[in-house]
Amino acid sequence: MFPQRLDSTVAYDVAKAMMDGFNRHYRLFRAESARAKHRFETRDWPGQQRAQRERIEFYDLRVHECVKRLVKEFRADAQPMEVWEQVKLHYIGLLVNHHQPELAETFFNSVTTKILQRAYFQNDFIFVRPAVSTEYIEDNARGALPTYRSYYPTHDTMRHEVRRMVEDFDLRVPFDDLGRDAGLILEAMRQRFDHHRLRANFQIQALSGLFYRNKGAYVVGKIINGFQEVPFALPILHNENGRLVIDAALFGEDDLLMLFSFARAYFMVDMEVPSAYVQFLRSLMPRKPRAEFYNALGLAKQGKTLFYRDFLAHMRHSTDRFRIAPGIKGMVMLVFDLPSFPFVFKVIKDYYPPQKDTTREQIRGKYLLVKQHDRVGRMADTLEFSEVGFPRDRFTDELIAEIQKFAPSQMEISDRDGDGTTEVILKHCYIERRMIPLNIYLQEAFDTLQAEGVDDTPLQRAREQITKAVVEYGNAIKDLVAANIFPGDMLWKNFGITRHGKVVFYDYDEIEYITDCNFRRVPAPRDEEEEMSGEIWYSVGPKDVFPETFGPFLLGNPLVREDFMKHHADLLDAAFWQAHQKRIADGHVYDVFPYERARRFRAQAHKELLD
Repeated sequence: MFPQRLDSTVAYDVAKAMMDGFNRHYRLFRAESARAKHRFETRDWPGQQRAQRERIEFYDLRVHECVKRLVKEFRADAQPMEVWEQVKLHYIGLLVNHHQPELAETFFNSVTTKILQRAYFQNDFIFVRPAVSTEYIEDNARGALPTYRSYYPTHDTMRHEVRRMVEDFDLRVPFDDLGRDAGLILEAMRQRFDHHRLRANFQIQALSGLFYRNKGAYVVGKIINGFQEVPFALPILHNENGRLVIDAALFGEDDLLMLFSFARAYFMVDMEVPSAYVQFLRSLMPRKPRAEFYNALGLAKQGKTLFYRDFLAHMRHSTDRFRIAPGIKGMVMLVFDLPSFPFVFKVIKDYYPPQKDTTREQIRGKYLLVKQHDRVGRMADTLEFSEVGFPRDRFTDELIAEIQKFAPSQMEISDRDGDGTTEVILKHCYIERRMIPLNIYLQEAFDTLQAEGVDDTPLQRAREQITKAVVEYGNAIKDLVAANIFPGDMLWKNFGITRHGKVVFYDYDEIEYITDCNFRRVPAPRDEEEEMSGEIWYSVGPKDVFPETFGPFLLGNPLVREDFMKHHADLLDAAFWQAHQKRIADGHVYDVFPYERARRFRAQAHKELLD
């Protein structure tokens, strides 16, 4: 028999195996992201969507593989805690000069918590705080490409340098007219700067990797001139002739926040040092949390880790209590929030009304569908947590009673850490960014219109608010249709208004693929008895949808009806849905832009021609 190895040797081997598991994960993740370039060049849109879905599953697969190896080779689940303390110390040593240390720490946490009992989830065994700084990693990353490239144009070389910036991405498809597009970019750029004098530090910085999503590739960077810095993004698309064009020029933080919205699918970017990309992006959008940048880059587990750290910090520095969220209560989800924190927490109820023929597993399946699907800026991303602990004294008694009544299986109140602190433990919950429910947003406008003694200006604003909300609501549904999503429950309460005025859908328990639905017209009654009947006289299958019946549920207010029929009457016609259904089934992938169509260079050129 072989002599038993020293604990320190076992600890190092476990740490090395965990690091090998992470390195394999990031190597595969990066390779899939890099292949987005070829899929873009060959216009393999179904392949791009498939890779988008599959890449989301990479992390959990690699964690499972690593856990299985550690248990099989090292009996990791039977090792004493002294060994695990050493494992963490050895792992920290392996993080020195690593290019993705923050991701590797999160991977360590995921693997460790799968093996150890929760009683051992302490600072000694997992990375509650980062152990390795991500500052200036790029400076020591041998062989790594620079995170961004800098260009120093003069007045005379401006167009040439813009062309060179785009050409440096080495896309293997010819541009339709890159010189023309460079001129359009410069014209848009001039309108964004306070003056045309070039200061000594004038430069253009562009991230080295293109950002691929759906049918577009985006150049992302910033222009620096004196004390002024302007973020920019340039969407590159294929035109109808199969050549490349710069479709628009997006400038400023608000434009980029829309591009990196939490309601959009994740980008594919080839990154050697992801923390350097996040640092650069934060310089463009300083109001956006770091967690959301990692999410946008497809590194959702790291985003989840940072979100939770931010949440714990907020809890330490706040005193308000969780409450039942304002608005109409859902039939499937119990929703609560912390007023000072810009997110809502959603727990699946234990039972539902008869009209909700569903199960907990089916609901979780719908949320997973949304996570893996193209959200086209119209479906909120969610973070999924299990076994989350909250201090009991931060919950209102009304909220505790609500959970005990509707979701008792999902809550436990105990002192599970044995430190005398009572916790509310939620078995499973979703967390998503808080928005103003669309029904509340409309009601505020209705209240203003009905108030007495209100000046004309507030009345006009209220009427405009209604029109804008109704138009955006219809646009949201049409964008979802383009993405092959039927919302199911289209009531106003299931949509929200973001801070940028976008309407976003957030109730997923009834969504279906458009291609799985059967859109029908209501059959004409065969006789007077059927016509006068208060009951449905025709058969209805489980996937049947009758768009003309949406009206009574959605358009009870005459002002809403007026705006809706003016802009979106086609949503009440089965032919609209059937036409989109056929195009999707035929393999057509729609363009859904993260910017207004009026911003497109071709749209502007067409307008100038008409003028």
